[in-house]
Amino acid sequence: MYDIKWIRENAEIFDRGRARRGLEAMSTQLLAFDDSRRAAIGELQRAQERRNAASKEIGAAMKAGDSAKAEALKAEVAQIKENWPALEEAERYAIAELDNALASIPNTPLDEVPDGVDENDNVEVARWGEPRAFDFTPKEHFEIGEGLGLMDFETAAKISGARFVVNKDGLARLERALAQFMLDLHTNEHGYMEVSPPLLMRDDAMFGTAQLPKFREDQFSVTAGRQIGSGQSEPTAEALLPTADYWLIPTAEVPLTNLVRESILDETQLPMRLTAGTYCFRAEAGAAGKDTRGMIRQHQFYKVELVSVTTPEQSLEEHERMTGCAEKVLQLLELPYRKVVLCTGDMGFASQKTYDLEVWLPGQGKYREISSCSVCGDFQARRMNARYRPAESKGPRFVHTLNGSGVAVGRAMVAVLENYQQADGSVDVPRVLRPYMGGLSRLSR
Repeated sequence: MYDIKWIRENAEIFDRGRARRGLEAMSTQLLAFDDSRRAAIGELQRAQERRNAASKEIGAAMKAGDSAKAEALKAEVAQIKENWPALEEAERYAIAELDNALASIPNTPLDEVPDGVDENDNVEVARWGEPRAFDFTPKEHFEIGEGLGLMDFETAAKISGARFVVNKDGLARLERALAQFMLDLHTNEHGYMEVSPPLLMRDDAMFGTAQLPKFREDQFSVTAGRQIGSGQSEPTAEALLPTADYWLIPTAEVPLTNLVRESILDETQLPMRLTAGTYCFRAEAGAAGKDTRGMIRQHQFYKVELVSVTTPEQSLEEHERMTGCAEKVLQLLELPYRKVVLCTGDMGFASQKTYDLEVWLPGQGKYREISSCSVCGDFQARRMNARYRPAESKGPRFVHTLNGSGVAVGRAMVAVLENYQQADGSVDVPRVLRPYMGGLSRLSR
């Protein structure tokens, strides 16, 4: 979320940042909205001032015995009162028009982020581990899971539809083991505080982390027996947020980051590092035809999330640290991966800079994303009004927020199945997970 005052003072920088994301210049339009907002507020204020002044003048006229003037003033006040609802509506409309526009503008990339159009322009910055040389043709994870009789898409489709899975026995335990391993690592070694947050969010929480209003179609809503409307084409104060009773979280980034909403923290509380293992829910509205088989792109999945809240001076260093924490998960699981920095055309809406970790999947013969770690600057903090009080300053400042997958549990299980598969269809359990599996070293029929 942008400060319109900053845009007014830095219009060229703002438009240049949009151009790097492949978007048209917008400062002129936004400043026109702001001019309309200022004009509407000013007109209402002038009407208020005139009404107050006229009311005082009525008393003076009556005291002076000038009944004609008093009646004229009363008529003027009556006219102002009659026009008042229209003036208030004009003010609400102008404010909502600007707020709606600002709420739909993505964050400005940092200068160091490479320019580009899509994932083909992302830049690889590191690799870890060597892909295993198989003496047989490696299978994809769903072939392995179904071959073990432990991954059931058919039954999931009967009870829930497409993009769901039922994992059984050893695979269900492997999923739980992965999550417990990650949470133990992040809390015991990386200094994150574990949180068990709600999975149902209100509108303002989803707005705070920028899931709303732009990405409404990607979310699952809980409507308590009523249908959510499709919204309005004309902006009004009431149309700023699409209203639901609750929204299912698409990531634990939403509840964890919103823990500091509408707060003023003490600088000594920063950096604040939080982690949670939760189910996540995504409609995958734009994923038609993509990864239709298997667990790569599901409506429901489990993920361990990392969130940091920092001062502006700490955020870039924290971004490197957070990404390193996610990398450590893959290193201990002995899964080959590569680290890429996303280009301007592929980075997320709220991000200033993003690293993706892509794990090697031998069944597909390519690297696939398993973690995204982003620094958002004060973009989300402004939407949440999350601030801190610096030790050397009187006034509060907006915090910086960061989030990352530490990592996606379902995709980690996919990577384990494919990288640890054996010729007979069994799967070795990574050494670091065996204590969480009761000592079990292999999954087999």
